[in-house]
Amino acid sequence: MKLKSLLLGAAMLTAVGTTALTAPQASAQAQAREQFFPVLVYRTGPFSPNGIPWANGFVDYLKLINNRDGGINGVKITFEECETGYATDRGVECYERLKGKGPTGATMFQPLSTGITFALTEKAPADKIPLITAGYGRSESADGSVFAWNFPLLGTYWTAADVLVQHVGKREGGLPNLKGKKIALVYHDSPFGREPIPLLTERSKMHGFELLTLPVTSPGVEQKATWLQIRQQRPDYVFLWGWGVMNSTALKEAQATGFPRDKMYGVWWAAAEPDVKDVGEGAKGYNGLAMQHGAGIAKVHEQILQHVHGKNAGTGPKDEVGTVLYTRGMISAMLAVEGVRRAQERFGKGKPMTGTQVRWGLENLNLDQKRLDAMGFGGVMRPVSTSCVDHMGASWARIQTWDGKKWNFTSDWYQADDTIIRPMVRNAAQRYAAEKKITPRTPADCQS
Repeated sequence: MKLKSLLLGAAMLTAVGTTALTAPQASAQAQAREQFFPVLVYRTGPFSPNGIPWANGFVDYLKLINNRDGGINGVKITFEECETGYATDRGVECYERLKGKGPTGATMFQPLSTGITFALTEKAPADKIPLITAGYGRSESADGSVFAWNFPLLGTYWTAADVLVQHVGKREGGLPNLKGKKIALVYHDSPFGREPIPLLTERSKMHGFELLTLPVTSPGVEQKATWLQIRQQRPDYVFLWGWGVMNSTALKEAQATGFPRDKMYGVWWAAAEPDVKDVGEGAKGYNGLAMQHGAGIAKVHEQILQHVHGKNAGTGPKDEVGTVLYTRGMISAMLAVEGVRRAQERFGKGKPMTGTQVRWGLENLNLDQKRLDAMGFGGVMRPVSTSCVDHMGASWARIQTWDGKKWNFTSDWYQADDTIIRPMVRNAAQRYAAEKKITPRTPADCQS
């Protein structure tokens, strides 16, 4: 009896000892099945009215993947926000602080700032972390042979500017009729605002229109001198390359100076609800690019309302779901998630992916209509297909117009003219490669 008690006691001690040893191992195992997403945001400062809905859409989509699907093929998404205030130095600080988090390090970064993108383009290759810059960033980074870690998915500022020129040309009865016309570019005086100038300069030489470039000092609340020039110069069209408070200020100044809002066209970062709602009827007729999507509720929004807001886990207000910038943030998160999912198909489902593996996934995306429909993005966006050399994947856009209460599509689809943009991208990328002593990759290099 005594021997039996001793054996039972020893067995219990062994069991306790085993539990004590395996608990940290179980925790490490759980952590190993996590994919870390850094989330650079600006919820404060002059650009926060636009930054907040984007951030909420981005985070809500990550929550949807966890709540509805249990993660990406069983790999739970973890994330951490870092406030940049749209400042390049703070963006770099966030990058340095978050790049090593998670079992495999940061999955990717989405800077949400062209200035931060320029700074991180120098760092990402050494750290082997992809940069997704959907609809912004360096236009020449569409060339994946040189910019191996940059992914300006869905379009760049060169494609945006090209579509705007195509549209006003059509409005004038054909591109040849732009000869003798005058187009003013009112732009945020930053890398973001200066990006479209090379394309517009090229197009002006081709079609004979005069290009006026009018920089506006950040954040853009003082534009009286700019609009005085517009009154004096009397351009036929104004292209607005603004962000945040700059956009509503421009519309108010246009109203004050009598410039017709229907002759104004904003880039897709100047064509959302926060840009026009405070101006209301005064913005009626104002046009903006839609980076594929507009506002409205699609199947994926319904799923977020059910699986995220329905569980009281929404990041922002419920009525924000389906607005322009919320949807754009959601799309940006989806592109990152699908990059991981694609990488898992090659490197192992149920495993967290490294930055190098995610890069492979991002440059082998094939989001066809069937896949978009299955994810609930039918009617929201067009198919996207990338490759080793094409890190953009699509270059489609439409025009939407503010009717005083809501945005409405007012054009068919435009595709940026590759015969103009491709040589510009190639030449700019080659100059960058020579400057940085980069040997461009070949398609064979991309298979590893």
